[in-house]
Amino acid sequence: GKLDTSDVIAPVVVLTMDKDTDSLGRYQKIVAELRAAGIRSEMYLGGAGMKAQLKYADRRGSPVAIIQGGDERAKGEVQIKDLIEGARMSAEIVDNAEWRSARPAQVTVAESDLVG
Repeated sequence: GKLDTSDVIAPVVVLTMDKDTDSLGRYQKIVAELRAAGIRSEMYLGGAGMKAQLKYADRRGSPVAIIQGGDERAKGEVQIKDLIEGARMSAEIVDNAEWRSARPAQVTVAESDLVG
């Protein structure tokens, strides 16, 4: 028979902000930690920038994107972007400056607190 996919949740997408080998290994580690905790996840594999990666995650139906650029890595942090809540809130905020200052649906947490 056919699989019932109505309750399947799309994977969390880990964005690849830096393309060097060391950074890709760190992103793979984040994906592995999420999967070990039972969270479906994948690492973005293309060479696109952040905006295109977020569009990809949105098209995949991902509930969340994980972002870690050089600044976050230096602080041992990651950003968690709630794509569902962000889309809902984007309809309410009309001013671009307000959107950027509010950073709706996005939180920064210690990388060690991402899972657990």
